[in-house]
Amino acid sequence: MADSIFLGGGGEDYVVPQGLALKYANRHGLIAGATGTGKTVTLQILAEGFSNAGVPVILADVKGDLSGLAKPGSTERKLHGAFISRAQKIGFADYVYHAFPVTFWDLYGAQGHPVRTTVAEIGPLLLSRLLELSEAQEGILNIAFRLADEEALPLLDLKDLQALLVWIGENRSHLSLRYGNVSSASIGAIQRRLLVLENQGGDLLFGEPALALSDLMRCDAAGKGMINILAADKLMAAPGLYSTFLLWLLSELFEELPEVGDPEKPRLVFFFDEAHLLFEDAPKALIDKVEQVARLIRSKGVGIYFITQNPADVPEDILGQLGNRIQHALRAFTAKDRRNLKLAAETYRENPRFSTGEAIREVGVGEAVTSMLQKKGVPGVVERTLIRPPSSQLGPVTAQEREAMLKASNMAGKYDKPLDRRSAYEILAQRAAAAAQEAEASEVAAEEAPQPMTREFNAARRYSGSRVSRSSAKATRKKDSFTSAMSEAVIKELKGTTGRRIVRGILGSLFKGR
Repeated sequence: MADSIFLGGGGEDYVVPQGLALKYANRHGLIAGATGTGKTVTLQILAEGFSNAGVPVILADVKGDLSGLAKPGSTERKLHGAFISRAQKIGFADYVYHAFPVTFWDLYGAQGHPVRTTVAEIGPLLLSRLLELSEAQEGILNIAFRLADEEALPLLDLKDLQALLVWIGENRSHLSLRYGNVSSASIGAIQRRLLVLENQGGDLLFGEPALALSDLMRCDAAGKGMINILAADKLMAAPGLYSTFLLWLLSELFEELPEVGDPEKPRLVFFFDEAHLLFEDAPKALIDKVEQVARLIRSKGVGIYFITQNPADVPEDILGQLGNRIQHALRAFTAKDRRNLKLAAETYRENPRFSTGEAIREVGVGEAVTSMLQKKGVPGVVERTLIRPPSSQLGPVTAQEREAMLKASNMAGKYDKPLDRRSAYEILAQRAAAAAQEAEASEVAAEEAPQPMTREFNAARRYSGSRVSRSSAKATRKKDSFTSAMSEAVIKELKGTTGRRIVRGILGSLFKGR
């Protein structure tokens, strides 16, 4: 089965090989089942199979168990005998223990290399969802991104966005004429939500150096695909941040990767654990975009696999695109559970030997109902499958072992030290200071030879914390003074630092609003 990943044994005696064809692995998949039925082990053996085939993998370690992929299994482990017995039962003659190439990542930088992106790359749509903003607040956030784009203000970290919102608040009267009502109450609400995000550690996500996608798509010297493990056990305390980050990562892959059609094997496989967090309370517009990305990203050689407790957690339009399915046991304690089980069973191609619904309810731990895409992408007949044992260690590595692996990693030192280059915060602060000095000079001159003071100077003095005792308006002030001065100050800074517009579209070019 060199052209497929061996999953386990099926049939009446569990001796019929069941595999996931690499040719159809980029047509996405689903791993579902109640807690404790074996989803994590199934995820582990799929990651092993893709790595052996030279396919890089991205997955989130929600329980902290998957770090064991970096170590081989051991004959001294408690389940060694059970693993050997199962391998013999399903005809897995090539079963041996071995480790896999792993790179650890962590948004908080504690259990892996730091992962960062910029505020501009996240964009207003995902950031609004992350902050749980109202429609009016989301509108102001869109204004902020629009101004950052037009005025060449790089939004790299949270303090850049906070400074820009302060500037918008100071100039809301003028901006309201162009963009509609800009209320100070909405700006204040956004600032408070940014403070909450910062307290959750979300500020660590935003900044530079930003993650390069090429670092997620590597193979080791032996040609095995790198397994990128995102530490998510602590991240799950902020589920909005978790789902937003993974959705952003998916969108970056969609935008950056070229079209490859239908390759013989995927270029990358992306596992989205706890998938229900992505769709809970998500606006329909966002779900529609996720559906479009899922439909189109397979032509770029990327396979997406959703892991969740119940298939009903995934919207129907997206569920219909998941051709490869591994269904562990579902419990049917309530009427709703029974309805969901029936719906899950109806999505499979029936096997005349047994009832799919009863099989989903009866399969034991480490056993699943499977249906994989076959020749020409046709769904295979559903089969009860005894999942093969993992070759890597079942369970986490120790903290000392993880630390040693981080130090030996090729990524060591590349992302560890944050950068804080000149961006919106520094530019606006510099402009405010310069305008305040000019206003001070004008005030002194006015005492000697009184003359009107411009409205811009007053606004600048208020922004910088200074007071101007005299104020008047200069009617001939050019409307575009801010734009011309800002462009001259920043355009040189931006050259060579980014090869594209500061604010790209949301969820890739498919989502571009401008």
